[in-house]
Amino acid sequence: MAEYRSNDAGDRVHVEKRGGLGRTLGIIALIAGLIAAIGFATGFFSMNAKGGALPDVDVSAKGGALPDVDVDSKKIVVGTKEETIDVPKVTTEKETISVPAIGVSEGETDQKK
Repeated sequence: MAEYRSNDAGDRVHVEKRGGLGRTLGIIALIAGLIAAIGFATGFFSMNAKGGALPDVDVSAKGGALPDVDVDSKKIVVGTKEETIDVPKVTTEKETISVPAIGVSEGETDQKK
């Protein structure tokens, strides 16, 4: 599994993780399957299955009723009320200042005119 993190300098660093619980459980299941397959192939395990049947079951049910429940709860009141609080005001003013300007020049042709 690969993971990408940022170090203190802000560079993206590749971190590779190996192993983990899922991988370990997968290896254990694979080994158990191989042991079972080898056991059946060598005759160490044998299986003799005979026919069987599920029992006959008669299931019937009558309609039921929900229980009677009486619940008393608190009421939630939602609304507004008038309060006086300090609110900051932000204002803007117009001033004339020098700002950088960028333009495009054709070179010598602009100077000849």
